[in-house]
Amino acid sequence: MRGMLGNVFAARPRGGRRSEGFLAPLSVERPAYYIGDIHGARDALERLLVVLDNDPLREGRAELVFLGDYVDRGEASRETIELLAAIAAAAPGAVTVLAGNHERMMLDFLADPVRHGRAWLANGGLQTLASFGIRGVTETASAGRLTDAARALTEALGPERLAWLRGLPLMHRNGNLHAVHAGADPGLAMDSQPADTLLWGHGDFRHVARDDGNWIIHGHTTYPHPQIADGRIGIDTGAWHTGILTAAFVRPGVPVRFLDSRGG
Repeated sequence: MRGMLGNVFAARPRGGRRSEGFLAPLSVERPAYYIGDIHGARDALERLLVVLDNDPLREGRAELVFLGDYVDRGEASRETIELLAAIAAAAPGAVTVLAGNHERMMLDFLADPVRHGRAWLANGGLQTLASFGIRGVTETASAGRLTDAARALTEALGPERLAWLRGLPLMHRNGNLHAVHAGADPGLAMDSQPADTLLWGHGDFRHVARDDGNWIIHGHTTYPHPQIADGRIGIDTGAWHTGILTAAFVRPGVPVRFLDSRGG
């Protein structure tokens, strides 16, 4: 059955403002599908896109918003980037591809491979390099080998794709729903969030409710099922190792629906 609803769990606050106080209804302006972390699982992405194309409750054109982390860990990072870039180019204005912390780590590696290389390689960068045909690198590689690998990856990406990755936005707004990769500081207005918070998260995000009526939909934190709790919607279901890539569908006046790459 299409449109499979994931389990919903209540988050437990750890201090600060108590989460039970969040009462603002979700109010979006446009229909949109939000897609969680892909991490090189292009096959799961392709399956999910078929599910979305055939969603019987889809009405007309809906936006696509990807929540970041397209590279690392899975085996098809290059293919995932190319597919996303093609989708975005084919429907300008209707597709948003947000940046995730893994895209940031990869770009940091390209900018300073000696300083950032080992951390990135230990968090899935080795698989990304392999998807571009760059092998023979390890987490303990020499400075020279790291520099060579960064140069090879820069050449393999090419200037157009590199510029596209560097220009990925950090946030997408639809009514009172804000899409980000990792989370937000509940004590700051959404237009005042630091980039690092949006990419890496905040310690209070999952435990303290916002008091401004804004909802956040995010990836980054992996759950066995998509979750809704106190104005937060989490849809990273670990596609690179579970094969399950999740999307959330929102439409004005209709509750959130979850679909995933299992289809059927």
